Amino acid sequence: MNRNHVPRMLLRLRHPRLALLLLATCVAGCATRAPAPEVPEIELPTVVIPTVTRGEFTLEADKLDTWNAVGQILVNTPGVEYEGRSQMLDLYTVRYRGEEFLILTKALLLSDTIKRTTTRVTATTQDGKPIDSNAAADLLAQLQQKLPDEIVSVRAKQAAEAKAKRTAAAKAKAKSKGKAKAKKKKR
Repeated sequence: MNRNHVPRMLLRLRHPRLALLLLATCVAGCATRAPAPEVPEIELPTVVIPTVTRGEFTLEADKLDTWNAVGQILVNTPGVEYEGRSQMLDLYTVRYRGEEFLILTKALLLSDTIKRTTTRVTATTQDGKPIDSNAAADLLAQLQQKLPDEIVSVRAKQAAEAKAKRTAAAKAKAKSKGKAKAKKKKR
């Protein structure tokens, strides 16, 4: 064999075993392998994430009146555990049939389709996501049935309270005027 035709690198190999191992690895990488056994596909149940709460509804009423009426109904409904509320967030936290969720009252904007003040009543998870449960749907159905009458009751209570305040203010004003006149007479 002519030394001119052999690459210099092969002549200078200090570790021929390493070179042999490298060559075996390269050859093994080029080999075809038997196909992996087929694993049967398992069909997982499809989890449908709700986009709308089952049972939510709208009501032609002021948001505050609706929120107050919802609170009255919730505290008087058997099985409902009233856990908290936030008027600024328009929500009540309740537990019903062992399930904790939020009841929300949101005013809808007036538009071409909504001509009168309207409020949407819905339920969500604690994270604010739509909920699709029998407990939430049942409680919303009860609210939808009872809300119109309760809103009338709430408005009547508010009107009576406002009238009582006006009457008390008028009496206080008249009383203070009477005292002022009495003081002038004494002088």
